[in-house]
Amino acid sequence: MAFVIGGLICVIGQLLMDLTPLTPAHVLVLFVVIGGIMSGLGLYQPLVEMGGAGATVPLPGFGHALVSGTVEEINKSGLTGVFSGALKASAFGITAAVVFGLLAAVTFNPRG
Repeated sequence: MAFVIGGLICVIGQLLMDLTPLTPAHVLVLFVVIGGIMSGLGLYQPLVEMGGAGATVPLPGFGHALVSGTVEEINKSGLTGVFSGALKASAFGITAAVVFGLLAAVTFNPRG
């Protein structure tokens, strides 16, 4: 199911880029926001349970992680969770992206 769910998300993104004037940056932001909204409405967690990594790895999964982490932290520590929840929930993924991006930049010589 991970392949099916992840594939459908990718197909939707490709169709948005091919059939609308949206740029890849617009689609990126749209997917993160839609994932966050669906998470806030309780609609994304069932998709995660059904599709696993197929739902958490693509961009809507990042929006889901931000919102679910914020809600969890609000329930734990109150209003301060608004500021810390999203950072705690997404810190590992953001750190990995920065570190691997740095390693790729140092390792490979770009053409320019």
